[in-house]
Amino acid sequence: MINNDIILETKLVADIKGDFFVPSYQRGYRWGEVEVTRLLDDVYQNGKKNYCLQPVVVRKKHDVYELIDGQQRLTTLYLIYRYMKNVNPFFSEPAFNLTYQTREQSADFLKTLDMSKQEDNIDFWFIANAYKTIQKWFEQDLQIRVMHIFEYFKEDVKIIWYEVGENEDAISLFTRLNIGKIPLTSAELVKAMFLSRDISENMNREKQEEISLQWDNIERELHNESLWYFLTNSVKSEYQTRIDLVLDLISGKDGAIREKYYTFFKFDEMRKDVSLDDIWKKIYQTFLVLKGWYEDHDLYHKIGYLIASGTSLHKIFALSKNKKKDEFNTSLDELIKKSVAISGNYSELSYEKPLDYKRISTLLLLFNVESVRKTDGHAQRFPFDKFKRNKGNNVTWSLEHIHAQQSEGMKTQEVWKKWLELHLPSIENLKGNHSDLLNEMQNAIDMPKLERSVFETIQQKVLNLLSVSGNTEYMHSIANLALLNTADNAALNNSTFDVKRNAIIEMDKSGQYIPFCTKMVFLKYYTPSADNQLQFWGQADRIAYVKAINTVLSDYIEPIVLEKEETK
Repeated sequence: MINNDIILETKLVADIKGDFFVPSYQRGYRWGEVEVTRLLDDVYQNGKKNYCLQPVVVRKKHDVYELIDGQQRLTTLYLIYRYMKNVNPFFSEPAFNLTYQTREQSADFLKTLDMSKQEDNIDFWFIANAYKTIQKWFEQDLQIRVMHIFEYFKEDVKIIWYEVGENEDAISLFTRLNIGKIPLTSAELVKAMFLSRDISENMNREKQEEISLQWDNIERELHNESLWYFLTNSVKSEYQTRIDLVLDLISGKDGAIREKYYTFFKFDEMRKDVSLDDIWKKIYQTFLVLKGWYEDHDLYHKIGYLIASGTSLHKIFALSKNKKKDEFNTSLDELIKKSVAISGNYSELSYEKPLDYKRISTLLLLFNVESVRKTDGHAQRFPFDKFKRNKGNNVTWSLEHIHAQQSEGMKTQEVWKKWLELHLPSIENLKGNHSDLLNEMQNAIDMPKLERSVFETIQQKVLNLLSVSGNTEYMHSIANLALLNTADNAALNNSTFDVKRNAIIEMDKSGQYIPFCTKMVFLKYYTPSADNQLQFWGQADRIAYVKAINTVLSDYIEPIVLEKEETK
């Protein structure tokens, strides 16, 4: 998108000079009250903050600038200057002019602002109404606002000046920026700093080509989904180019900063004091730091967990500065401890309490990540990309009861019948003769209209057979919870352990991602063989599960204690 035949700089609004030519492929001026007022408000509120307006894209032909992008903004600035000059004759006229390839009369109307002609054509009407909006805005506090805006334009407020070469395809670029609605990004503008033909430093063509190749390589490597989702939780990416993430880290632009070109402005300021060569070294070294974290087994899992659980990459990056590796590891361990710190015993947390739900979810995420990190020989890595995304769509990981005995969300006979269908195989596989119950279940499934009372009676019989004593008191504790994505499948969510276990096996066979510890739970890896009853989730299973959590997370939490134990 960007070649090295451009000029890129920031200009004070008062320094915009020359003749601008609006070509025929553009529509006329169409800003309304909202857009004009927003520009004035933005300048007035941010004027002393070294504020910068969005880019004006031009192509110089002879002594005239072809205005490729920014017509609406530049016309509005022209009208603001015309208004301030009318209010204060000592102010200067606009230092630039606008002419039009196919609308010659519009240029005359801009200069005269003869309101008697505002109905003559649609261009005049929009220009006239914009001028009236400007007048209305200033008149709220005329003298103060006129003085401030004039000073801001002269001393503080800038535009991004993006001048392409004469051989640039102007229509193609206009289409990309306007019709396609693909704006210039901070990354493109920062890249243009290095590739511009007008840079003041002695950066030769060979160095520019080297930077261009390295830039493209960084972008390509960041499209490795495993690396990208290690660094960010953004499934529907807020980044139009992924190198923006690296540039934002250097500029300090975090989620709280909404200014679109904040990062570019920071780099534009930086190059006043630092050579472009040193700026590029900083960008490349920052990327290598991130890649180094990704390639280090322990750092990958610790940092990946922190980001997945809500710690910002900016915070971690700041934490790493001027630290040796062991010091950085220690700092990460402290952050992890804080992320799961609670007062009291984890066994007392309840699925039914919103704050506890979040705490249990975070703890189980850490349990999954740490379990993978500690596998022998570092043979596995926790797949943050699979955990955060599923074929480009958001994945909602929720706490699921390992064994459920409630009926949350089961309100229709279709869901009741699905629940019965899911449990038929489990009853069939039980020892003993359960033919009467199986017949009841099948008859209920075949009923044209299944009543809630009939379903609940049969459901209770099924639960009695597929549950063990003591489950109720532990129903909402961490000992009966795992991370699982079953979407809106109410019948499966409310199923017993055996049904969920079979569903997990089928999901695994089909290649669906299942968190490591969730799979271990349903395949009974934690439960000693002597206590293993494949169809049930009972006391021995809960104790083994909690023991595993205690062992894996021993560096970060106090051991979890099950205060009550059921009698056999």
